[in-house]
Amino acid sequence: MKHRLRKQEYIFVASLLFGLVFGAGNLIFPAAMGQQAGSAILPALIGFCITGVGLPLLGIAAISITASDSLFDLGQKIDRRFAYAFTCALYLCIGPFFAIPRTATVSFQVGASPFLSEDVQTLGLFLFTLIFFAVVLYFSLRPSGILIWVGKVLNPLFLLFLGILIVTAILAPMGTVWDVPPAGAYAEHAFFTGLLEGYNTMDVLAALAFGNILVGAIKRLGLSQPKDLSYSTIISGTFSTALMALIYLALTYVGAQSRAIYGLDANGGDVLAHIAAHYFGAFGGLLLGITITCACLKTALGLVTACSTTFSELFPHSLPYAKYAVIFSLFSFAVSNVGLSKIIAYALPVLYFLYPLAIAIIALCLLEGVIGYHRPLYLCTIIGTGLAASFDFLRALPPGVQEIIPAMPLLRAVGDTLPFAEIGMGWIVPALVGLAVGALLLAGQRLDSTP
Repeated sequence: MKHRLRKQEYIFVASLLFGLVFGAGNLIFPAAMGQQAGSAILPALIGFCITGVGLPLLGIAAISITASDSLFDLGQKIDRRFAYAFTCALYLCIGPFFAIPRTATVSFQVGASPFLSEDVQTLGLFLFTLIFFAVVLYFSLRPSGILIWVGKVLNPLFLLFLGILIVTAILAPMGTVWDVPPAGAYAEHAFFTGLLEGYNTMDVLAALAFGNILVGAIKRLGLSQPKDLSYSTIISGTFSTALMALIYLALTYVGAQSRAIYGLDANGGDVLAHIAAHYFGAFGGLLLGITITCACLKTALGLVTACSTTFSELFPHSLPYAKYAVIFSLFSFAVSNVGLSKIIAYALPVLYFLYPLAIAIIALCLLEGVIGYHRPLYLCTIIGTGLAASFDFLRALPPGVQEIIPAMPLLRAVGDTLPFAEIGMGWIVPALVGLAVGALLLAGQRLDSTP
C-alpha cells in the first residue's frame, strides 16, 4: 500500500492548492498593508501570514484528518441547520457577495482605470465588468479546455511578470522602508492589525470550501489512510504556502517603498497600478493589467463553478447548475459596480464574523484528531465564538449602517467589555469558555453513563 507521494506529486498538489486559493485579494492586500505599515512591516507581515498562510494550511489538514467530504460535513458536526447556514454564508462570501465581484474590480483598477480620465471611470467600470462577467458566464456554462490552458500558461506568465516587477522594485527602490512611519492602527498594533488584514484574503474560507478537492486529488494519487493524507497535505501545503509567504513579503516590502512617492493609496489595486506605472510606464501598467485580469478571470470562473455546483447539490430541488451560474454571474456584475473600496468595506464585517467560526472549526477538527469526535465540544465552542464574533461584526460595519441599528451604542459597549476586543480578537476568550463548558458537559455525560 502506498504511504507517501513522489516528489513530482507533491509539486502537483502544491500547484493545485496555490491555484485554488491565490486570487485577487492575495495581491492587493499585502501591497496595501505595506503602504500603511511602513517601518512596522515585519510584525504586520508575521500577523498577516498567520491568517493568510498558516490557517489555510491547517484548515486543509483538518479536513483530511477528519476525513470530511465537504464543508457541509464539517458543519454537521455541530448541527444540520448550522451546516446549511454556515455553508451558504461561506460560499456566498467567497462567491457573489464579495470575492467574485472583487476579481473584476481589481482587474479594472489595475488594468483599465489608470488609462481612463476621471469623468469616465464609472462608465468604464460598467463596460469592463459587463465584458468580464459575460466571459465568465460563457465558460461557466460551457466547460472547456481553456481552464487548463489558463492554469498552465497564464498563471506562470503572471508570476513571471510579478517576479520581474518585484525584483526591479527591490533593485531600484522608490524609497527607504524604515523611514516610513506606520499609519493608522499599524502605529500601535502592527501585529494584530496584520493578523486581521489576513482575513481579507479569504484564504481560510477558501481552504474549507475547496479542501475536499485537494484531499480528493491526493486520494486519486493512491493514498487512503487519514494519517497518510494529512501528512501529504501538510507537506504539499508547506511548499505552496511558502511560495505565498514569499510573494506576500515581496509585495508588502514594495508597497511600503511606494509610499515615499505616492503616499497612501485608497486600496491595493491603486498601489499595484502605481508601482507598475512607475517602473515600466504605460506598457508596464498594461501588461500587469492583462496578466492580473487573466488570473482574476480564472479565479472568477472557478468560484462561479464551485458556488453553482455547491448550491445545486445542497438544494437539489431548487434550481439546476446553469441557472445558479447565471444568477451568480449577474449578481456579481451588479456588486462589482459599487467599486473596489466599497466592496472591501462591506466585506470586512462579514469576515470578522465568519473567520472566528472558521478558525474555531479548524481547531476543533485538529482536536478531534487527538481525542476523537465529541459533539458538546463543537456545539458549545461554536456558540461562544458566534456570540462574541457578532459584536466584532457590528463594530466593523460602516458608520452609516451602524447609525440605523437600534441600541447600537449599548451593543458596542457590551462588545468592548470582552477581553482583546480592542484588537479585534474579542471572540477568543468566549470560544475558550465554550470549549470548557463543552468539556464539563462531556464529563457529566460520561459520569451519567457509568454503571
